[in-house]
Amino acid sequence: MKWFSLNKEIAIDLGTANTIIISDGKIVVDQPSVVALDRRTDRMIAVGERAKEMHEKTNSDIRTVRPLRDGVIADFDACEKMIRGLINMVHTGRSLFSPAVRMVIGVPSGSTEVELRAVRDSAEHAGGREVYLIYEPMAAAIGIGLDVLAPQGNMVVDIGGGSTEIAVISLGGIVVNKSQRVAGDDLTADIQEYMSRQHNLRVSERMAERIKINVGAALTDLGDEAPEDYVVYGPNRITALPMEVPVCYQEIAHCLEKTISKIEAAVLSALEATPPELYADIVKNGIWLTGGGAYLRGLDKRLTNKLNIPFHVAEDPLHSVAKGTGVALKNIQSFSFLM
Repeated sequence: MKWFSLNKEIAIDLGTANTIIISDGKIVVDQPSVVALDRRTDRMIAVGERAKEMHEKTNSDIRTVRPLRDGVIADFDACEKMIRGLINMVHTGRSLFSPAVRMVIGVPSGSTEVELRAVRDSAEHAGGREVYLIYEPMAAAIGIGLDVLAPQGNMVVDIGGGSTEIAVISLGGIVVNKSQRVAGDDLTADIQEYMSRQHNLRVSERMAERIKINVGAALTDLGDEAPEDYVVYGPNRITALPMEVPVCYQEIAHCLEKTISKIEAAVLSALEATPPELYADIVKNGIWLTGGGAYLRGLDKRLTNKLNIPFHVAEDPLHSVAKGTGVALKNIQSFSFLM
């Protein structure tokens, strides 16, 4: 039998695409934000990677749910079950007592009071006794290693699965904040629509995601960094006969143009609202890209050329928010910006 401290502390990056949990300063859970439920009883069958493997492959008795959409909770009950299931991955083995969990959770900076309440309620129902919230761009800045308490302007663009969070941070607070409900999921949807329209090929959400990972790009000329063409298999939209279509990064860059332009416009809008002294700091220090969207080939170069400000991709963009949330968990008394 295993014994646990009665005050287990965990930090959670509750993302639209992935949920990451940190305990004792280490990433202990890094799983897709998907839960599989029994249609008849609504009982949880699987969570995380196992549930994602079932996604778009289920029978009539099972439904898979992505509880978060556009960075906020879309299905409260499924989200609670998912959080509980992922927390149980941390508490492996049988425990004598159910630990009272203190949680710090990253949330989109554009969340309404109702959305923040939904996250807090889900966490409390899943076992949280003390629940603190931190805005994701603030957590990302901390995770990158920026001094958020300094009298200096730092700008972070966090491109997640459901939302793009843009923030200018100084003296431990967010000075300018833009939350755009345009992000990785929209890029995936663009690819699905493009493959259907251009190639008459029906592709699933998962296949579109694989295309994005293999040949996704923000520029039509990547030079030596250009990836090889990716071969896509699927049914013809009209005849239902099998098709094999090679896809190159240039055509994907064209099909993602509209969504990337929206992200560019949001960054420009945030810069327009930035006070001149902080703007000067940002031009000098550059802008940091985090989140899964930061992996899009050529995005940093495109934004640098467009705005004449250097853009830097964080060392581990996918885990920046989670790491920052973990630091906040250890410094709850010091950080006044925790909610």
